[in-house]
Order: sequence, then structure tokens, then C-alpha cells
Amino acid sequence: MAFKPSRVAAGQMKARRLLHYTMLVMENKSAIPASPHRWNVSPKQAVVIQQELRRHWIGHDHFSKIRTVAGLDAAFILTGSQALVKPANRWNALRSANRAIGCVVMYRYPDLVEIDRTFAILPLKFPYVPGLLSFREIPVLLAALAKLPSKPDLLFCDGQGIAHPRRLGLATHLGIVMDLPTIGCAKSRLTGTHTEPGHKAGSSSPLIDENAGNETIGAVLRTRTGVNPIYLSQGHRVSLASAIRLTLSVTDGRRIPRPTRDADRFAAETKRQLLDAQLSEK
Repeated sequence: MAFKPSRVAAGQMKARRLLHYTMLVMENKSAIPASPHRWNVSPKQAVVIQQELRRHWIGHDHFSKIRTVAGLDAAFILTGSQALVKPANRWNALRSANRAIGCVVMYRYPDLVEIDRTFAILPLKFPYVPGLLSFREIPVLLAALAKLPSKPDLLFCDGQGIAHPRRLGLATHLGIVMDLPTIGCAKSRLTGTHTEPGHKAGSSSPLIDENAGNETIGAVLRTRTGVNPIYLSQGHRVSLASAIRLTLSVTDGRRIPRPTRDADRFAAETKRQLLDAQLSEK
């Protein structure tokens, strides 16, 4: 498959030979990220894109002072087939009713005073394929992020980072696309093995890929004493040690860190209001 970035991103990639986040300032001063690749692709093409993007991953700390952070999550309204959109046929009416909802909650850091929250709703065009969930969620998350007055310094994503079979979960994919530091905070394990972390909050154990020479791909982090841990992994431009430290700094006594917990609730409420016809999709 020929790797086809957008026209804007293509010129910048040629000049810098690096995928990065591009800001296009519109009349309302919203920040619109330019995508470095197509989203309307087949699952096979998506794997090729993942393999290409993986080459641009930065696994060490590469960020300045963090003044703002944001939590992101997505929800879905599924009323028909989750298959890819194909040429017109009698099932297209059902397919077109499937929608993705992207939600972002932004805070001042480190005191976590909420600054803004935004959402976006887009037609859902990519099927449910394990290992390729970022292709379902990132387009609508980018649309929601574009509504913020400025881009956050750090993103906490409800999903995997490099703890992924191809080392490109949602947090890593989004981080590379936007050239922003990102951290994946997942509720469940996608891949890897681990020992149980200590009982107290702040305890962690490494998440290991035994099929890749015992590579460390994340951490199993106890965010609250006596409750199940979360599965933490680097997204982009953050070391694992910093990912643990930063995640604990936004954890307020609950199992799920506040940014992703608030984004999850925001997405659920937005979906409920949409289904109850209490909310416009625009």
C-alpha cells in the first residue's frame, strides 16, 4: 500500500522527515490537527500504517513543563452492521447510523482544575478489529481536540500505548499523529504477562512481552490500596518511569486516574443525551 499522508502533512514530512502535529488556525482559533495518513482504509492497510508509524515512536521523555493535561475517551452508537462502508446497497442506511463520540476533558496541571471539555460526533467507518481500535476512535478524538482553544501538554488516553502486539495502541498512535506526549491507561490487559504488584497504592510490576525477548512494554500499577491495578504503558514522548509518576499525580484515590475517568463519564453522558434526543450532533 502506498503511504498517503494529507497534502499539508506530506509537505511538512518531506521538509522535516518526521511525522508531527500541525496546527491550522481557523477563524474561531480552533486548533485542527492535520492527519499524516488516511483513515478510510482496510484492516490490512491499517496494519501497514501501524508498522510505518511505529518507526516514529519516541520512548524517552521529550517534553517541557506540563501546564495542562487532558483525558480522552470514546463511545459508540451502533444500530447496524459494524462492517466497512461499501458501495451503495440496502444495508447502507444501517451502517450510516453508526456513530463515534469523542470526548476530551482538559485541566490545569498539577492542581487539576478543569479548564474545558469538548465532544465531537462522526460517522463510524471502521469495523471492530482487535489491535486496530485506534482507527475507530482517533478520527473523532481529533475532532474533539480541535475544539479546544489550545492543545494540552499531555494526553491521558483510555486505552493501550505500546502494550500492543505491534506496539501501536491508541495512545501511541494518537501521540505520534499529534506529536504530543501521551500515556495509555487501560482497565484491562491486551498483551504481555506480569506478576501481581504490591498491595499498597503506588506499587507496580513490569508488564513483559515474553515473545519479544522479555521486553518491558508497560507497568501494572496499583492506583488504590486493595483494588485491581490498571495497565499503564507509554504512549509517545514519555518514559515508563515518567508515565507512572505522572499517572499517580492525577490519581485522586480512585482506581481510574481522574482525566480518563472524567472523560469516560462525559462520553457516557453525551451518548445518553444523544440517544434521548437531548443533544444536537453539531
